[in-house]
Amino acid sequence: MSEKLGFRLNVTAVCSRTAKTKTLPAGLAPSLITDDWREVVSHPDVHIVAELIGGTTVAREVVEGAIANGKSVVTANKELIALDGFAIWQRAAAKGVTLAMEASVCGGIPVHAVLREGIAGDRVETLFGILNGTSNYILTEIEQHGSAFGDVLAEAQRLGYAEADPTADVDGFDARSKLALLASIAFGARIQPADIHTEGIRRISPTDFEYAKQLGCTIKLLCSARREGDGLFVSVRPALMPLQAIMAGVHGPYNAVWSKGAFGQDTFYYGRGAGPLPTGVAVVSDLMRVARELRPGPAHRVPPFGFTDLVETKPLPMGLQKRSWYLRFRITDQPGIIRDLASILAEHGISIDAVLQLPDLDKHNLPFVITLETAQESAVRSAVEKMSQLPFMVEPPLAITMERSL
Repeated sequence: MSEKLGFRLNVTAVCSRTAKTKTLPAGLAPSLITDDWREVVSHPDVHIVAELIGGTTVAREVVEGAIANGKSVVTANKELIALDGFAIWQRAAAKGVTLAMEASVCGGIPVHAVLREGIAGDRVETLFGILNGTSNYILTEIEQHGSAFGDVLAEAQRLGYAEADPTADVDGFDARSKLALLASIAFGARIQPADIHTEGIRRISPTDFEYAKQLGCTIKLLCSARREGDGLFVSVRPALMPLQAIMAGVHGPYNAVWSKGAFGQDTFYYGRGAGPLPTGVAVVSDLMRVARELRPGPAHRVPPFGFTDLVETKPLPMGLQKRSWYLRFRITDQPGIIRDLASILAEHGISIDAVLQLPDLDKHNLPFVITLETAQESAVRSAVEKMSQLPFMVEPPLAITMERSL
């Protein structure tokens, strides 16, 4: 590392709740080992504080305490930065210190630096991402082995890909925080994560992958941010995408980001999105960058969000978006089902593209699929709600967008 920096980085202090029993790597001899973070952020010989706690409570206190004491901050905390990162950066700028956050999204992919600096000369029009490795691993296993969601989730927990409480991953909240953060860098928009339309993957079954294959598609938990006039469509939800699409080849616990610019067109970034080693690389890289800036005569600093200000932005209502759709049904078989469904679609001005049904002997839990021509989402959602009330439905229809342009 010193060969790249031209000087050494020294670890002055380490804070951990298990500080007294913690075994540190060989050669690491900090002058302070403590379980009180206040001792670290106020230490006169500490110039950069790395916050690796996560969450929005103690982590916020650590970050804000470090900035108040004139320390630069490196963080991997996607939740905190997505929620309040711009305000934190403003406080850091006012104190003349740096906020670095590359590890907060796609740990093994330097996508912040790309959006903030590498393609700063372009105007990003669309950004797609597979931003949660746990969900992508689960969907990959369901597709490749035909396993049920619950079985794959249990295996993911055993392997350490999923937490004991997997809600943030499988219900899309982790990906939502990451998308809010990337959208701020890509579009200069301050978006609250709670304003992003979010759906998880709990209802995706092997049956859905069978039908997706019939359509030449796969299913991914897709993070999407797309300009539409002066607004943005922003969502996290399962989507069908063509098998030949580059994003379709992202398997297992990997992440990917695809950006389309008005001038530079397509760029694609792929790598491990999580885990101690990829995250560690991103954290250390940030430490090195901040350390360079602390040396005498630093070059003009690039704001961590790429913009000197962010515009408070509410995503456009998802109901206005027009997309092709995949509807999967489970029904008790009886005459007139297609007629009734087609009638509801016609009432809402929606055209059918195709009807698919694989052989199945269980006539009391019979799956089949209808794909739709491009239709406004509000109309599709309204039609699906009405379909859910039909007496032959075993469960509410599953509606997934089909991203044919990927």
